[in-house]
Amino acid sequence: MTTDHDAVRELLAAWAFGALEPADEKTIPPHLATCETCAREAERLRAVVRMLEGPAPAASASDGSPSEARPPASAPLEGPTSTVLARALRHRAAAPAVAPHAAPYAAAVSGLKALLSEADGRWGTPVVHDWDVHATVAHLLAADEPLAAELGAGTGRPPSGIEEGTPWDAAWNRRTAEVIAHERGRPPGETVAAWSAQAAALLSAPEARDAQSAARAVTLMGLRLPVADHFLVRAFETWIHADDIGRALGLAVPPPPEEHLRHLIRLAVRILGAALGPTAPPVLFSVTGGPEWVLGSDAEPVRAELALDPVDFCLLVGGRYPPQEVPRGAAGDESAVRNVLERAASLAWL
Repeated sequence: MTTDHDAVRELLAAWAFGALEPADEKTIPPHLATCETCAREAERLRAVVRMLEGPAPAASASDGSPSEARPPASAPLEGPTSTVLARALRHRAAAPAVAPHAAPYAAAVSGLKALLSEADGRWGTPVVHDWDVHATVAHLLAADEPLAAELGAGTGRPPSGIEEGTPWDAAWNRRTAEVIAHERGRPPGETVAAWSAQAAALLSAPEARDAQSAARAVTLMGLRLPVADHFLVRAFETWIHADDIGRALGLAVPPPPEEHLRHLIRLAVRILGAALGPTAPPVLFSVTGGPEWVLGSDAEPVRAELALDPVDFCLLVGGRYPPQEVPRGAAGDESAVRNVLERAASLAWL
């Protein structure tokens, strides 16, 4: 059972970075006054923040080629990583007052903005698929568009010529190609400004600030989900592509904060469970340090157990890990485990 002490410890990193939700801001100081352990940890985290806010190290030369291997989530904060984080800390705007379901998207947008400040002169660096940095931002502009249109946050993009009734995946591929082609004719800075303005409009929508407004279900990108969950989908994709851009530029991008990561994982597990259906061989699935779920049939005994790191699981669902290569802990029926991993990887459209 989570105690008040545990809850405070989970908030200390956000407190050190000045990124607490307003409702949590009054929780930390009284606890630190009475808990020596948390006070020491808070001072350590504050020291890290002071270090990051110090003089940025001199920029190193980069050939702009993507890294072949993803750095572990626990990689030390140094060199280019500290440069990106320091700039984010110095230049970040006040966080919009959004509901918890929209907070992961707000954070992902803020992080990508900081990262893109490092992209001047390197917009043509290859990133993923056949996109460079400029095209990847244009892709995100297109990816946010369906939710923006649903919430009445006008995009200002040229209207789509895609026929009504076109299957969603074909329509999506054609629309993202249209937007990328349009943005190719504009300077990268204008594309970034358009994406940023659309993101700001989404975060200013009533549905971003009120959970009740965001409870209605809509079908976007082939998924029928509450609007609140569509904000999480946008957070997921924004972070994944920020990570893509960071790797292309040689800059490590931190994963989402633990609280946001939990939201993303819960949504991904629900979608994975629905994709597997009730007849798949049952597998006991868990993420490190998190809850457990039984995926597949509930009418027979569990055939296997599968455990993944939280970030690795998200990268798998995001299509950034081949199912046979993702690090995992597994026991039992190997075919049942492989079925879960392959189905998880098949969910990606990013």
